[in-house]
Amino acid sequence: MEKKQGFFSALKEEVIRGLSPSRSRTNSPGRARSPIAILLRRKKSGHYNYGGAYLVQPEPLIARYGVGEALAPLMEGPDPDGGETGDSKRLGLGLGQWVMGQLSRTPSMASLSCKRSDLRLLLGVMGAPLAPVQVCSTDPLPHLSIKDTPIETSTAQYILQQYTAASGGLKLQNSVRNAYAMGKLKMVACEYETAAKTVKNRYGSRGTESGGFVLWQMNPDMWYVELAVGGSKVHAGCNGKLVWRHTPWLGARTAKGPVRPLRRALQGLDPRTTASMFSDAKCIGEKTINGEDCFILKLCTDPQTLKARSEGPAEIIRHVLFGYFSQKTGLLVHMEDSHLTRIQSNGGDTVYWETTINSYLHDYRPVEGIMIAHSGRSVITLFRFGEAAMSHTKTRMEEAWTIEEVAFNIPGLSVDCFIPPGDLKSGSISETYELPQDETGTSAIALSAYHAKVAALERAQDNWLTV
Repeated sequence: MEKKQGFFSALKEEVIRGLSPSRSRTNSPGRARSPIAILLRRKKSGHYNYGGAYLVQPEPLIARYGVGEALAPLMEGPDPDGGETGDSKRLGLGLGQWVMGQLSRTPSMASLSCKRSDLRLLLGVMGAPLAPVQVCSTDPLPHLSIKDTPIETSTAQYILQQYTAASGGLKLQNSVRNAYAMGKLKMVACEYETAAKTVKNRYGSRGTESGGFVLWQMNPDMWYVELAVGGSKVHAGCNGKLVWRHTPWLGARTAKGPVRPLRRALQGLDPRTTASMFSDAKCIGEKTINGEDCFILKLCTDPQTLKARSEGPAEIIRHVLFGYFSQKTGLLVHMEDSHLTRIQSNGGDTVYWETTINSYLHDYRPVEGIMIAHSGRSVITLFRFGEAAMSHTKTRMEEAWTIEEVAFNIPGLSVDCFIPPGDLKSGSISETYELPQDETGTSAIALSAYHAKVAALERAQDNWLTV
């Protein structure tokens, strides 16, 4: 005997059918199918389970919002057909589990704010750092001489001669008028240490930001880099007379101090500038790096350059660069630079920031006869300490990169490609702005402007997803 269907059961089924996005109103012609709809239709199954929530597969999804149009509703809850229809206890349990799953998956505003702050720190410190001293890439290397020359200096000159020969030779490098490089990279703020405790990567694998960069160079001493990571973009360039940087939170500003090369170009992409950088260095010993015996060259920034790079209450005390050159191949395999900044706040307290960048260069391969490092990684440490013994903090970040394309002497590249942006502000920016802004006392106006730009970018991305 057939069991009659109750009134409430029939009503519930009618409601479910009415909420289904596969109703006839989605059959309107002329509605384009969105990329997300195409992606969803890759699976032939009619339901998709996302953390306990079942989405009933539509025929065509409405692709855009408009006057008189609305996005077809989705079944955001337990599958009504997944269990017995009359089992209200089972249905309520599934709905509760789904709601709890959604709440646990939704990031809090504090978490989003911390992640944006981490991304800002990553791009500020690792995006476009500069070399410690001014370099003219067209100047010849000093003539190797041992007469009336300290042994540390003559040894360094000999190591640089070997490095130049191993990189392709001076004649071939001098024939390069301009260069182009494109690569991919990943950045992560992996460790935070205070006097009380150490916090490892708080976001896990989700804390890794992926992106890419493009670098252009042209003689004499002109370069431009564009780096995009995690939805934010940093531009920096030099026209041979001034260095400028553009970040989403500060806009475009000139950099303090003399014209200096981009540090990213020294990481195995520009051997001629690298050799010129270490022309005044001294050999201080040997060390094994990743199982490879290396000579160590040390370069110290002169006091005049440090003073020119300092600004206001921030004073750069020292900046030292170490280059580790393989005794077997002659190539640069490791580079370390460290600079110490002293910041005198209005309250009288003195804070010190020590920034250390260790870069490891791998996978050297010839490109048109010049040896180029096609991969590498950097480990960056920000150490903050003050007069109080328990006030120190340490932040450790990492970057890994791979080079996808390299080319030399690109036709059509001119000086017009290195013109500074038109909205370049007259005020300069020092390296202290690369440090965490709440510690260096940046104005609230600049911080609020940054948050406004980020919010505008997020709204633009949301609008694009609904188109």
